Amino acid sequence: MTQSDGRPVPDEGTVPEDRSRQGDRHARGYRSGPDDRFGPGEGVGRPQAPPPEALPSPAFDSHCHLDMIDMTVADTLAQAAAAGIDRVITVGVDAASSRWSADCARAFPAVYAAVAIHPNETAAAATTAAERDVVLAEIAGLAGLPRVRAVGETGLDYYRDSAPSQVQREWFRAHIDIAKQAGKPLMIHDRDAHEDVLAILAADGAPDQVIFHCYSGDAELAQRCVEAGYLLSFAGTVTFGNAAGLREAAAVTPAELILAETDAPFLTPSPNRGKSNAPAQVAHTVRALAAAKQMDVAKLCAVIEANGERVFGPWPV
Repeated sequence: MTQSDGRPVPDEGTVPEDRSRQGDRHARGYRSGPDDRFGPGEGVGRPQAPPPEALPSPAFDSHCHLDMIDMTVADTLAQAAAAGIDRVITVGVDAASSRWSADCARAFPAVYAAVAIHPNETAAAATTAAERDVVLAEIAGLAGLPRVRAVGETGLDYYRDSAPSQVQREWFRAHIDIAKQAGKPLMIHDRDAHEDVLAILAADGAPDQVIFHCYSGDAELAQRCVEAGYLLSFAGTVTFGNAAGLREAAAVTPAELILAETDAPFLTPSPNRGKSNAPAQVAHTVRALAAAKQMDVAKLCAVIEANGERVFGPWPV
């Protein structure tokens, strides 16, 4: 069963994409202090998923939240490497998590960062125009750092009512400007807002590289994104039994415009739905994408790696 935009309806075994807790996670002290800033996060209250079979060729996780995973960053990356996932992008959702993501990318060679104010956090991020300008200036400063390789996640979320749609649109437009000024890709959160997201990108002028994180549209929307040159990053939802629409979208998307992600600790792919997600689990998603596209898994891994280097830039050897 799918919702109106093609996204699978969560069932009892799904770890939901619950953004309602993100705004206060740093205030609650997920990391106890400077010496423990890369220790275990609070997680989602679910058991960890078992490690997957290693991929036959390296791939990477284009979107995760390392600060929320209930393992140390070092252990998370080691588990990912054992599964063939050699690199990850850790993504901020507010000013604090964006600073943390930038710090994490400086500390770990296998990590790059993305920074932004998530659409659900926009109302809480600032109450006046002056406060908003200060927050956006900080995001712009972080976006200029060498190991920050994207501006995101930003966009529109009409599924929740955490922030008025007009406020979200204002912040989205500001992030588009930051991405263009920094020369960095734009990483989009689009939930029940496809038409407005595409309209704003067209009206304001998209950055050179645009990534639809956790792509949730159908094949028709995918074709529109492909025509615009946007990349679609598929999460664990593409593995779900009720997600035929997502697999159809993957099938019509050229491999050169596909990325794979976890959105960890959320959206754990099958066969581990209901458990806590981690970057290693993107191996399941890559295999599902290869099946949808009738491609050899190793070949798709190579294409995804090349896509990542084209969009985010090469990792230091």
